Amino acid sequence: MAHKAFRSMKGMPSGRDALRMMQKMGMDTKSLDDVRDVTIRTSDRKIIIEEPSVMSIAMQGQNMFQVTGGTVREETITSETKVTIPEEDVKMVAEQANVSMDDAKKALEGSGGDLAEAIVSLKKV
Repeated sequence: MAHKAFRSMKGMPSGRDALRMMQKMGMDTKSLDDVRDVTIRTSDRKIIIEEPSVMSIAMQGQNMFQVTGGTVREETITSETKVTIPEEDVKMVAEQANVSMDDAKKALEGSGGDLAEAIVSLKKV
């Protein structure tokens, strides 16, 4: 009901007129067909929109995606995937920071496998 009232406002283009106006402004719009789902991930949750309608809008070198409709479901992310740390990395961090292998491995796990961050954190201690 509200969309009909919005469309009937004087001066507001609708349908084909709106599309022509956007093309004149340099906007290229395309409908993405057969989209099954759209997933948005944050640090602590995942939002999944199933069977949405998705439009791609290109303007001034930027791409925007408009997602509408669909069934929304949220999942809480409880555990992070554990990073596999190669033994060579542990040895290198231990040598560079002049610490034990156990301390080097803990620092690498804490840094998510980032060698430089692990060495810097160990040298601060």
